[in-house]
Amino acid sequence: MTSLRDAAMNSKAWPFEEARAVLKRFGGKDPKKGHALFETGYGPSGLPHIGTFGEVARTTMIRRAFEMICDIPTRLICFSDDVDGMRKVPENVPNQELLHANIQKPLTSVPDPFELYESFGHHNNAMLRRFLDTFGFEYEFISATEFYKSGQFDPTLRLAAERYDQIMAIMLKSLREERQQTYSCFLPIHPETGRVLYVPMKHVDKVNHTITFDDETGREWTLPVTGGNVKLQWKPDFGARWAALDVDFEMYGKDHSTNTPIYDGICEVLGGKKPNHFTYELFLDEQGQKISKSKGNGLTIDEWLTYAASESLSYFMYQKPKTAKRMSWDVIPRAVDEYHQQLRAFPDQTIDQQANNPVFHIHNGKPPESKMVVPFGMLLNLASVAGAKDAKGLWGFIKRYAPDASPETHPDLDAAAGFALRYFDDKIAPTRTFRLPSDKERAAMEDLVAKLKVWDGGLDDEALQSMVFAIGKEHEFEPLRDWFKALYEVLLGASDGPRFGGFIALYGVDETVALIEKALAGGLIAK
Repeated sequence: MTSLRDAAMNSKAWPFEEARAVLKRFGGKDPKKGHALFETGYGPSGLPHIGTFGEVARTTMIRRAFEMICDIPTRLICFSDDVDGMRKVPENVPNQELLHANIQKPLTSVPDPFELYESFGHHNNAMLRRFLDTFGFEYEFISATEFYKSGQFDPTLRLAAERYDQIMAIMLKSLREERQQTYSCFLPIHPETGRVLYVPMKHVDKVNHTITFDDETGREWTLPVTGGNVKLQWKPDFGARWAALDVDFEMYGKDHSTNTPIYDGICEVLGGKKPNHFTYELFLDEQGQKISKSKGNGLTIDEWLTYAASESLSYFMYQKPKTAKRMSWDVIPRAVDEYHQQLRAFPDQTIDQQANNPVFHIHNGKPPESKMVVPFGMLLNLASVAGAKDAKGLWGFIKRYAPDASPETHPDLDAAAGFALRYFDDKIAPTRTFRLPSDKERAAMEDLVAKLKVWDGGLDDEALQSMVFAIGKEHEFEPLRDWFKALYEVLLGASDGPRFGGFIALYGVDETVALIEKALAGGLIAK
């Protein structure tokens, strides 16, 4: 019989493939530091977006997969580059004038425009941690401000001064000629203004570990590279952080992929071993544009959680990480239903199949039982016709369709009913457009009403679907999808909908008859 570890060692699921690569990195020996270190990086220049969650969720999946194939302890660090200077003001935050007055200051020195925390960086860090805690991630948070000021980074910064020329040789190859003239891997933090300065170095003292430069007014300064007096430019910072922490794995978006040789090279110059990488495709908004923290486009974590449970978001993140994903409202219902389909399949699968099932990785090998006896898509359509104001208003229909279900025994279904009503009110109702049927469609719908009025097959959704299907055939709809599309557009105000037999079974035969008759009389158009 196949063991879980054997299944994990042979699984083609991407978390196991990446976990095996990390294990191979150690060459059959335990790492000297006594654990494998996974890291995620975050730039708190704007409010955290859903891509940030995805990075931590996916890294956690790989971390848990790693723990299943070996006995090496693990750590996950979430590192915030909050010493970064605020180069532009995000468009989606208040007190814009306040932020403009603090441009180029480290984010933890910029006042919080929300007036809740000691700085904008602290505010965004708190939001990030709240988001991550919502999902129960196990992680250690490191603020770059603390990392620089506390001295933890000092040995690496001193080494960066000593090996300044080697770091610059790597960086200059990637820069245009005009940028090469003024570039330095060190960014001084002005002792008086507190701003992060992008100025050329006049001298880097490799013995005393200081830098000398002129500020914007031409005044000369000499500062130690340690103690939080300088920060590294973001590309050198990547590699230096890997070396300082001895990171074994970090993933990042495709937009970083061209910089990987730079990060790796600087890590090695500073005495580190480059970590394993995983490059994922970017998240796109409805217009196909990259999601941006500063623009605030695309879905946020809070917005997703307004309309669906957190597990559906984790499922979405698991799927095809190397394929670009459009993050818009219409992906939520499908993610919910596919997640529960995988949950239902899990108990009857072999260990090998379970190791390849997304819910295995979402729930660390122990997924719960699905109680979603009504698909989310069907709940949305029920919400569109039931006139319910809350989940209780849908349970009369649900109980008739699934007599053994209740809010107490099926809490995920109860929660989904509430989500469906909210999603319908906010995202579907404002876009619905009803129409009257054509003569051909009217004749078919009148035929459907007649058959439903004498229906004695109970609430068997398959039998009802077959009957609706047969009516479309009898009335010569070609392709047959046009028949179902007509039902959706006339009765639900949308071009797509559920299996109509399932809809009748859930909504009720008599209720469906009344709905069709009202639509044929033009009552839905008036509504």
